[in-house]
Amino acid sequence: MIVRYEIGDIVKMKKTHPCGSDRFEITRTGIDFRLKCVGCDHYVMLPRPKFEKAVKEILQHKEQG
Repeated sequence: MIVRYEIGDIVKMKKTHPCGSDRFEITRTGIDFRLKCVGCDHYVMLPRPKFEKAVKEILQHKEQG
């Protein structure tokens, strides 16, 4: 199953960020993903394979419109 990730989606990760939050907002997609921690606004870059393994679920899709 292919999952489509879009800029603005909020995802829950398997591991937590050092601030304690496990929710991240996608700010860049492609071969690398740039994520912004919802808890502390810190940015993290992950390669696509590592990102796809680390995602638990999509909590909120980007607002359409």
